[in-house]
Amino acid sequence: MAGALEPNPEPGGGRRRRGRAPHRGSGDPASLLHRDGGDLAVRVGWSAVDEEELAGPGGLVVTALKVTVAGATGWAGSALARGILGEGDLSLVSAVSRTHAGRSLGDALGLEDLDAPCYASAEQALEHDPDVFVEYTKPDAAKAHALQALDAGAHVVVGTSGLGVSDYEEIDEAARGVGLGVLAVGNFALTAVLLQKFAEMAARYVPHWELIDYAGSGKRDAPSGTARELANRLSSVGPSALDVPLDEVAGPAGARGARLEGTQVHSVRLPGFVLSVDAVFGMPDQRLTIRHEAGSSAEPYVGGALLAIRKVVGLVGLHRGLDQVMEF
Repeated sequence: MAGALEPNPEPGGGRRRRGRAPHRGSGDPASLLHRDGGDLAVRVGWSAVDEEELAGPGGLVVTALKVTVAGATGWAGSALARGILGEGDLSLVSAVSRTHAGRSLGDALGLEDLDAPCYASAEQALEHDPDVFVEYTKPDAAKAHALQALDAGAHVVVGTSGLGVSDYEEIDEAARGVGLGVLAVGNFALTAVLLQKFAEMAARYVPHWELIDYAGSGKRDAPSGTARELANRLSSVGPSALDVPLDEVAGPAGARGARLEGTQVHSVRLPGFVLSVDAVFGMPDQRLTIRHEAGSSAEPYVGGALLAIRKVVGLVGLHRGLDQVMEF
């Protein structure tokens, strides 16, 4: 499943869509360079007649990746929609928003330059034939949306938390079956990515660790996507050590937290928190705590989500974590 990047010789995947021709060369969407009438042209995503082409100085031509965002009027999705609007190589062609179905996304968000239509279902939004489908809704809809998007021939970026290991395995199998990429990211913020990297480094030297996941009282999924992804990453090092086995603990079941992929995880849900995760490591007479803490704005997630959209077209199968497409 998640792991080293695999080249995708046809970033459009196994299902060839009308009017489109796959890249020849690297799966990196910005890597295809060619000469066109004496002018250098760069094509991002698909080189095809039905894409929006943007001309720049010196004859530079950029073919925009077509993007659909599910949950585009929500807290994180609306910030991403605004972010896409300012990117010349991305084109937001449709959105999923049940509360604003039948309206344009620009009307729903108060943006004059955004005319992408809103639909009540992913199936309707996918009729706009996007290259990348971004899932930003709820855990009970996320897997179905991802599978629908893959079936329609779109790469998928999953920003919704709450999916389990079996869900990711099913999505991975579907993605590999059609030769498409899925990038599932528990947290798009740079500091969350660094938390994962630093915690993985620490786990190689400190065998005892546990995670504490903090969020507001209204957050239904527990642990958070950030904590789940971190536990998954730490599982590559091994299980955290337990001096007292869980079945020998004297006290109520669950008092020691949940065992998730070899790591004890404790979820706190209280008013006043937005999202924080502590990775706590302990050795005799010393402790290390690595914390990611987010504020109330969704802006820190936009840059990472934009990177994921651009990079997912070069993947095959499901990969977990934004660091899978970053260089360290």
